[in-house]
Amino acid sequence: MIDDLGIKGAFASITGQALWKALLVIVIVSLITVAVQKVVPRVAGKLGGKPRLYLLASVPLFRLLMILATIVVVVPILVEPSFENMMAIFGALALAFGFAFKDYASSLIAGIVTLFEMPYRPGDWIEVDGQYGEVRAIGARAAEIVTPDDTVVIIPHNKLWNSLIANGNDGTDNLMCVADFHLEANHDVSRVRELLRDVAFTSPRTKTWQPVLVIVFNKPWGMHYRLKAYPFDPKEQFQFISELTARGSAELARQGVKFVSAPVTAN
Repeated sequence: MIDDLGIKGAFASITGQALWKALLVIVIVSLITVAVQKVVPRVAGKLGGKPRLYLLASVPLFRLLMILATIVVVVPILVEPSFENMMAIFGALALAFGFAFKDYASSLIAGIVTLFEMPYRPGDWIEVDGQYGEVRAIGARAAEIVTPDDTVVIIPHNKLWNSLIANGNDGTDNLMCVADFHLEANHDVSRVRELLRDVAFTSPRTKTWQPVLVIVFNKPWGMHYRLKAYPFDPKEQFQFISELTARGSAELARQGVKFVSAPVTAN
């Protein structure tokens, strides 16, 4: 079957010199790719806001372009670029990959979709199948996220096909944080809302030009307050929530507002 496809004929013209040329091209491209993957994140780390996110997002796109460029350059070096040869080689590769790497191919295709649709980028905080963390790197097959517990989780791109993906900041440095307070019902609601807003506005971590909201829910067990605000840096979200919770609780206690234990199922 391989003879029928012309594979032997396609590779018959390969010489030692051609192999060395192809190897040299691969080595040069690999060194350039590794250098870019090391230098760009360092440069991006010194920047803030959208420039940092866009620089990080350019790394996987650059890597994909380099892979495609390598294929375009190396194949004509090794194989005489005739129509029959190209059909034979790519037909055989498609057949082999189709059977052996079906799931891997699905992730690769989803990876290409990811690069164009950008449902998540390096620097985004996402949640997929209950795993929440910052996207550290995007490869051809999978994305790496780092959880708040400093655990690296590998998420194949084919999760795009059948999973819900929650993106907290979606390519920006604006990530809303929420601090929850469960209080007894007998208190001045307007006063508590004003107090919690002051707690957020006086925090040095708060983007005061972004909305600060205090949402109130009336529950059978009492009142549920949700203080929503934006930190300067999404990486500080957990310190920010802890600060809002601690300072808000202290101020409420100073005002004589009593807390209540909410049921486990309460939102």
